[in-house]
Amino acid sequence: MTGTTHRGAIAARMVDTLERRMMRLLPDILQARAADQPDDCAYVFLDERGAEAELLTYSELHFRAMAVAAYLRERCAQGDRVILMIPPGLDFVVAYVGCLYAHVIAVPVSPPRNHRIHDATRNIIADCDPAMVLTSLDDVDPDGTLEPDRCDAASIAFLQYTSGSTSAPKGVMVSHGNLAANQEQIQRAMGHDEESTFVGWAPLFHDQGLIGNVLQPLHLGATSYLMSPGAFIRRPLLWLSAISKYRAHSSGGPNFAFDVCVAHAQRRDLSDLDLSSWRVAFNGAEPIRPESLRRFAETFAPYGFDANALYPCYGLAEATLFVSGSRKGRGPRYLDADRDELGRGHVVPGQGRTLVGSGVPEADIRIVDPHTRQPSEPHRIGEIWVAGEQVAQGYWNGRSPDTFADGYLHTGDLGVVIDEELYVVGRVKDLIIIRGRNVYPHDIELTAQSAHPLVRPGACAAFAISGVDTDRLVVVAEVREERPDIAGAIRAAIIREHEVAVADLVLSAPGRLQKTSSGKIMRSAAKKCYLEGGFDVDCEESRV
Repeated sequence: MTGTTHRGAIAARMVDTLERRMMRLLPDILQARAADQPDDCAYVFLDERGAEAELLTYSELHFRAMAVAAYLRERCAQGDRVILMIPPGLDFVVAYVGCLYAHVIAVPVSPPRNHRIHDATRNIIADCDPAMVLTSLDDVDPDGTLEPDRCDAASIAFLQYTSGSTSAPKGVMVSHGNLAANQEQIQRAMGHDEESTFVGWAPLFHDQGLIGNVLQPLHLGATSYLMSPGAFIRRPLLWLSAISKYRAHSSGGPNFAFDVCVAHAQRRDLSDLDLSSWRVAFNGAEPIRPESLRRFAETFAPYGFDANALYPCYGLAEATLFVSGSRKGRGPRYLDADRDELGRGHVVPGQGRTLVGSGVPEADIRIVDPHTRQPSEPHRIGEIWVAGEQVAQGYWNGRSPDTFADGYLHTGDLGVVIDEELYVVGRVKDLIIIRGRNVYPHDIELTAQSAHPLVRPGACAAFAISGVDTDRLVVVAEVREERPDIAGAIRAAIIREHEVAVADLVLSAPGRLQKTSSGKIMRSAAKKCYLEGGFDVDCEESRV
């Protein structure tokens, strides 16, 4: 079914009427939960050691959010933007719902680190022109009250700024109707109900953390246990301990999170770990590695983890969050593709690269030639276009209007649909073309980081620069220390695995490659830094 559409199947699943959809808007849902299940636990925030630091019932969340709404309405008009620059914790959840209640547009951003505001945050503030920046709720009168009135499904609920992995962050205008539609799609695709306990650590200003770990539990009436991203980075197995302790049904993160847990498991006593409750281990937000899934399943099988709980999925902020995902209990789908044919943009069974399926689309999907804008032939890789109720209205300030055109969201991602399974293979903007052959940068990066033990995992960037008659491949790799054999190992591995020569290899000190909040390498930033000579020279190989 690669080619045109999944409209028949999608239409059959989208049976809710507009009236029922409006009844399921999140502000209405919270008010109903506060009335019907006031004492049920909505959220628990865990501290750096996994202890319960904060707790909110549905009633407490509702009344605290009304107080925030009253505070905002005294200072803002409906439709004003409000920056949420709040540290990890339940105050963020209260502030976000308060914005929904006040009919102002929340703009979640990364809180300052080391007393420094990120450049991306400054750019977001300049782009959205906010009326207010909320950094805490200390000034909010806890007795303040603003009775929320009915939201319009078409009105903007919040601006979700893109990660900036390939360009400057843009504010996606997510409506209340988009949120409601995507929440129902996530519930259906992941088999959730009110008993589906969540554990999450993804940043709350990121779409996976906010929509997946905060709003989906609210939609269901379930409980979510949240921890800070910093706690996960410092103690990755704290994540799995929380899943074990609270018998979580759903939890996940980007691919690197599964790799990090495997690495730490090798030097820890895990005898108390029990992952048998984990039914949906979603993996998304960056390229999904088949070896990561397999290693994780093998490592944690002795502790009750079921490999069929692995749940690859695909989504993006422009589609609110979720576009496609595996099916609960089915496990991942793998497809072995011929590398030479893949380089020609064609998926043919064979040896060379194992693709991981990103599940069954919960949207109208088209695979389109990005140059002709015509449907791709079967098994031919093209740009993924998405249509459906979860697709946002566009970008704030009318930026990049071509992304939302022809009735579809042009995702910029490359993929193919085979046997109703979506396989994502790369990004249009990142694609490297060398002598007519397509080279996917994340394949090169994986080979580079696997070539030598001193190359830091997840810290390689591959990109192209213009040459005389074809693109030239550049690889930047962060290394733990300088060793003369590293460069040769990387070059040899890339030639052996991909039959492509590296024109320039830069070995950089750690921390030089920029990443998004979900851990994706910012290749455009790496290329810019490279062209400006901005990488460390103490670990740089002579250029050829």
